[in-house]
Amino acid sequence: MKLSRKTTRIIVIGLIVLVALFALSRVLFKPPKPQFLTTPVSRMDLEDSVLASGTIKPIKQVSVGAQVNGQLKSLKVVLGERVTKGQLLAEIDPVLQQNDLRKAEAGLNNVIAQKVSKQALLKQYELALQRQQTMIANDASARADLESAQAQVDSTRADLAALDAQIKQSAVDVDTAKANLGYTRITAPMDGEIISIVTQEGQTVVSAQSAPTILIMANLDTMTIKSQISEADVVRVKPGQPVYFTILGAQDKKFESKLRAIEPAPESISSESTTTSTSTTSTSAVYYNGLFDVANPGHVLKTNMTAQVSIVQGEAKHALAIPVTALGKKAPDGTYEVRVLGKNEMPEVRHIKAGLNNNVNVQVLSGLNEGEKVIVGDTSMLKTASNDDHRGPPPGH
Repeated sequence: MKLSRKTTRIIVIGLIVLVALFALSRVLFKPPKPQFLTTPVSRMDLEDSVLASGTIKPIKQVSVGAQVNGQLKSLKVVLGERVTKGQLLAEIDPVLQQNDLRKAEAGLNNVIAQKVSKQALLKQYELALQRQQTMIANDASARADLESAQAQVDSTRADLAALDAQIKQSAVDVDTAKANLGYTRITAPMDGEIISIVTQEGQTVVSAQSAPTILIMANLDTMTIKSQISEADVVRVKPGQPVYFTILGAQDKKFESKLRAIEPAPESISSESTTTSTSTTSTSAVYYNGLFDVANPGHVLKTNMTAQVSIVQGEAKHALAIPVTALGKKAPDGTYEVRVLGKNEMPEVRHIKAGLNNNVNVQVLSGLNEGEKVIVGDTSMLKTASNDDHRGPPPGH
């Protein structure tokens, strides 16, 4: 059907209007220019550390106990007192030990007296043997009398040998009794400080099975920190690495040292059962103790304090760095892609060589200059995250 000229003109005008409206909408409703989240390339001190929790202990701690039974007669020290090696700490009532020493000395004197008696008897028997030997030479005595005299001499000499052994045994009993009497005076085994008094004056101590603890002393001038290192991190640490820690009461102060040793087995090994009747699988974490020492002037560090330990794996001072979130794909040559905001406010891709990475910031060895802005995100990412938050959790959660 052939359209009239008027109808054709209306259609053409309509198309022109539609094209004009479309062009106008593109101008009026032009999509906004993307806004990028950037951060400048800046210089900072970087550190890669293994974190651990530790317990502070004296470098040397001794539980001073009693080796003998008796009542604790007196304590010569007070809690917190500084003592020197050999100083008298406590006394146990020595009556029992004094009586034991008297018994041992009496037993020794008795055996010595028996020996003197046997020696006199031996002399008598030896003279009788000499007479029998003379008489038998002159056929003036029976051979049986000679044999009897010889037997008496030999028997008495044997008795003397037995008495000599008894004398030695009795002398040992005397020395033991003297030692036990000496144990009633308890002295300091080293220089240190009294950190705990376990037994009070008047209490009775019994050392039948194990030496009961009377007090605990320690050398607080140097402290040892036992830091628990997880099995995931222990392969990264080794003796000699720098280490520092803080305590809850002084978090702004760093105590520095060097890692002295790493125990080859975890503490949990001591509690493992040696029986093979049952087999169980443990899912608990495994920790190894890293040991290091630190001077303790003024005794600021106390026994059993908690230390927040950092074992330094590497550090870079005043290094160019960017956030780890700015890193893109890793190339086969080991470099990373990084988007940088160019002069025309448009992103451009750079390849950088990365250095120390502490999982928060990464060192830039090459590929970027200080002050350049690296892109860590854009507004579209924020909108997507916001939309996800408004949607709420999926059904069933």
